[in-house]
Amino acid sequence: MSEIPPGTFKSRSRGNWIRLRTLVLLRWWAIAGQVTALIVAQRLYNLNLEIGLCFLVIGVSVVSNLVAAFIYPENKRLSENETLLVVLFDMLQLGLLLYLTGGLNNPFSILIVGPVTVSASAISSRSTMFLGLTAILTVSILTQFHLPLRTEQGFVLRMPDVFLFGNWTAIVIAIVFLGVYSRWIVSEMDAMSDALQATQMALAREQKLTDLGGVVAAAAHELGTPLATIKLTSAELAEELSDQAELRDDALLIRQQADRCRDILRSMGRAGKDDLHLRTAPLTAILDEAAEPHLDRGKHIHFAHGSPAGPLESQPIIYRRPEVVHGLRNLIQNAVDFARANVWIESWWDDTRITVRIMDDGRGYSHHVLSRIGEPFMRRRGARDDPRRPGYEGMGLGLFIAKTLLERSGADLSFANASDATSDEGHHPDAIGAVVELSWLRAQIEAETPDARRPSGENLPFHA
Repeated sequence: MSEIPPGTFKSRSRGNWIRLRTLVLLRWWAIAGQVTALIVAQRLYNLNLEIGLCFLVIGVSVVSNLVAAFIYPENKRLSENETLLVVLFDMLQLGLLLYLTGGLNNPFSILIVGPVTVSASAISSRSTMFLGLTAILTVSILTQFHLPLRTEQGFVLRMPDVFLFGNWTAIVIAIVFLGVYSRWIVSEMDAMSDALQATQMALAREQKLTDLGGVVAAAAHELGTPLATIKLTSAELAEELSDQAELRDDALLIRQQADRCRDILRSMGRAGKDDLHLRTAPLTAILDEAAEPHLDRGKHIHFAHGSPAGPLESQPIIYRRPEVVHGLRNLIQNAVDFARANVWIESWWDDTRITVRIMDDGRGYSHHVLSRIGEPFMRRRGARDDPRRPGYEGMGLGLFIAKTLLERSGADLSFANASDATSDEGHHPDAIGAVVELSWLRAQIEAETPDARRPSGENLPFHA
């Protein structure tokens, strides 16, 4: 199994996702809200504001929007630093407007949290931390330095100190909480998106390998008889034309080219027909295929197959789906990686279910990891430095791919340690490490029942 190389998806910069047009539109909405609030405060509530300075600050935002609209194209996407500067500008503009309208005595001071939340969703943690500290510094300054809010009669609208401190505390908590919360949510979404993309890549790669194997097998099967006839006929012609050197050489050349075609078919394939025999296979053959890349890695892989309902010949014929093969291969690789010397692969079936169990004699899953099996980009299963796996960075993505692909096929997966008292029933006595058990309903994965088997039919051409 070849996992997705580390860093394949981490090179993406989310700052490059943000269009300048998006931030410009958000700023227009903010400008409209600020203008409305000033007009209502002055006309409806008769507040005595520095209206000229306030509209000057808003005018700076209007000018910046017009410059951005006329200079840059609509599809302009901002880099990390550019997004940081745009959001920082909006925060400082809002802070200056709050300075002119009462500081934290202004109920709209809570809006200082907005730029921090935007940055947590759009740019890096370092930039978000910088903006968060800037916002906290801004509101701290505004508690002491601001122009007072005055009514038309000259009364100063001011909160009691205890409420002012409470407002400052609430804003700081909101900055920290919403920033961290937004950052965690976006990070989880990014990790899941990357892992699902890796799953699709792994499935597409396995599908291509399956199709190529089918093409080669079908081509060899279809062309085997005519090539054998050409070879036999050319050999007979070469014997009959022994007294005519030139014709005999031509016949031998035909035979050589027939051998060359045979060798080409063994090594590669191009367009061909879909071999229906490769669409299905016995359960044990699928397990053998999944384990085959790991047979020569220095660990002993033991197979045990059987059914309480009948002999091995009655085993189910299942669909040979790429997601099943690739998922099983990932689980077997994980067992081989952590096993001391042995891995056991068992399968059994009854009238309704097919079950596969993969076990090893390693240390098993650590308890803090066991409850998070299947999450992408988890940490390693064993100790921090495992001499058996030098350079191993983690096991989350491989197991996530396996779990996702197998669950797509209808499998129920459970992960446990054989050493746990609640999970040792039916295990091999030497299997003291990790245990993975998969179970399918036969109707979900079985291609045909023994009583309903019939000829596969004609091999049909592939269609692009």
